[in-house]
Amino acid sequence: MALMPVSEALARLLDGAEPLLGETVTIDKAAWRVLAADIAALRTQPPFDASAMDGYAVRAADVASAPVRLKIIGEAPAGRGFKGQVGPGEAVRIFTGAPVPQGADAVLIQENTNAISPGLIEALEPVAALRNIRRAGLDFRKDEPLLEAGRILDAAALSLAAAANHATLPVVRRPLVAILATGDELLPPGSETGPDQIIASNAYGVAAIVERTGGVPLDLGIVRDDRPAIDAAVRRAIDAGADIIVTLGGASVGDHDLVREVLTSAGMSLDFWKIAMRPGKPLMFGRLGEVRVLGLPGNPVASLVCSHLFVAPLVARLAGRPYAVDLREAVLGVGMNENDQREDYVRARAEWRDGHFVASPFPVQDSSMLRTLAEANILIVRPPFAPASPAGSPCRVVMLR
Repeated sequence: MALMPVSEALARLLDGAEPLLGETVTIDKAAWRVLAADIAALRTQPPFDASAMDGYAVRAADVASAPVRLKIIGEAPAGRGFKGQVGPGEAVRIFTGAPVPQGADAVLIQENTNAISPGLIEALEPVAALRNIRRAGLDFRKDEPLLEAGRILDAAALSLAAAANHATLPVVRRPLVAILATGDELLPPGSETGPDQIIASNAYGVAAIVERTGGVPLDLGIVRDDRPAIDAAVRRAIDAGADIIVTLGGASVGDHDLVREVLTSAGMSLDFWKIAMRPGKPLMFGRLGEVRVLGLPGNPVASLVCSHLFVAPLVARLAGRPYAVDLREAVLGVGMNENDQREDYVRARAEWRDGHFVASPFPVQDSSMLRTLAEANILIVRPPFAPASPAGSPCRVVMLR
């Protein structure tokens, strides 16, 4: 049976995936979430004509020329405005953010004054009407649209929502991604390993990718190669409300690879299994009711490469986030052999050299070697049946860091 191309696998994986329904959260929990609905201002900002500077609220007509002396009749600090009215030849000491008192139509900055006595100043420079005043509604007015659905609530957007008096915000629900590692040989980090055991590592990298793209990881731990145990873990994921189940290992063709069999018995409709990709050939995708199921290879590098290419776009789509694999053009730093029918994702390092982005693959690409993935900042993409390419040949790369 022909292996499915990577592009087709991704298209089928994302088919029908839409942002999840919204939920309301308090604004202190909304950072980097995605707005689920448009929001408008609940107030006007500023709500009054406010001073933009420390100085004196004056009548522009009184300071059309300088120098001129003005009588101080009061003070207006921020949060406590002056209640009287400024008349001819008068001024009110004012501070940034304070309401401009009635009768005044300009603010004379402090640097352009000279104190004559405790109740008298001299204006050293003329000031025009409305100078150094922030008019009411300069930023926004009540009921004015502010942010559209789909906006990521970054620092500026979140501060704007707060200034508009939103204590809560409607946001897209973050997809819950249950992560299940299988294998009798696996132990958690910090364990003393026996002669036939290794430390489980994949789940931590997958969880990091899930979090980075807007999801919430749920680590179901390590499950032994046992049908009832795997089935129980899948049931825990469903009971927890998982939107995606990601299994790690156990989906290949060995006698102890039971994941696909258990999931199919539980009602999973298998969409595809095995794709034309290296590393990552035994990738599995299916649907268990409304839950999307991704079976990733057990080899650590294959698991993480598949997470970058498949898990991340799916999580982002459900989270309402824009996402695309970061593909760029480069040239090969060394020659590469011809490729077979699978699309290769080759760990490499890239650097800017002589006006080019130069990609140099690591010499050993075994899919168990996490160290080279940690040292790589790109993956060189080699199309199926790519011919041998000498150094300097153009290539495409996926940016990792």
